[in-house]
Amino acid sequence: MSTLIKNMVDDSGTDEEIPLPNVKSAILSKVVDYCKFHKDNVPAEINKPLKSTNLVECGVSEWDNEYVNIEQEVLFELILAANYLDIKCLLDLTCAKVASMIKGKNTEEIRKQFNIVNDFTPEEEAQVREENRWCEDA
Repeated sequence: MSTLIKNMVDDSGTDEEIPLPNVKSAILSKVVDYCKFHKDNVPAEINKPLKSTNLVECGVSEWDNEYVNIEQEVLFELILAANYLDIKCLLDLTCAKVASMIKGKNTEEIRKQFNIVNDFTPEEEAQVREENRWCEDA
């Protein structure tokens, strides 16, 4: 986690720039904040599957819960940055946040939450619902 960034700085020297073309500076700043906080405070394992939409009830600390209480666009960029930088605990946290946003919602609610346009014809949608009816019965 923070050792990744520390090692990058130690390996290259503090005066050299470290190019991260896939991570915006504002997002990198949030990643660094996360790493600084967790440097001596290892995050707890998140209980999966999520038993609640409240991440604190799933083992997430109050600090981490507030950390991911952000705009969707920023959350998605943090997911990409955590994946790109290989920071598993941050990736788990941000993905858990997205999962909590989906939990208990139906298809239409999820589409609305994430601004997803339904591009299925009524016939295609009926076919998909029929093929996956077992999911809703479970």
